[in-house]
Amino acid sequence: MSTRLAPGTIAPDFTLPSAGGGTITLSGLVGQQVIVYFYPAAMTPGCTTQAVDFTSHHQRFTDAGYTVLGISPDPVEKLRRFVEKESLTLTLLSDIDRRVMKAYGAYGLKNVYGKEIEGVIRSTFVVDVQDDGRPILSLAQYNVRATGHVDKLCRELGI
Repeated sequence: MSTRLAPGTIAPDFTLPSAGGGTITLSGLVGQQVIVYFYPAAMTPGCTTQAVDFTSHHQRFTDAGYTVLGISPDPVEKLRRFVEKESLTLTLLSDIDRRVMKAYGAYGLKNVYGKEIEGVIRSTFVVDVQDDGRPILSLAQYNVRATGHVDKLCRELGI
């Protein structure tokens, strides 16, 4: 079982390559509220549903002051194709070595159709990046469902 993070703790900082080019560093998003969600693979049915839902709610998140970052183990080029194919408006990041996923407890053993396998645990976190760059968790959710999760998150965040 991987380590589970809890609200109120410092979130693991990261710098990852973006599908849009360049890199994103969590602690560099000073003063922002950041939704970080981990998903198994671009261009698969469940992950597409989730990414399209985040895109359809993008303006609501932006208006409420949230930045959305999706992280998968896919290479940047695959993420670029995913963004283009699905007209996604959120920022997708590549964690090929799964280092960040493991730090968040979003990679490890999981049960899939009654069989235990190692893989990405679909998870969502809300991180408040303090003025000094410290990323503090305000929400940590593991084993979320691809379908309906974004609507549920909006209700929980009051947006």
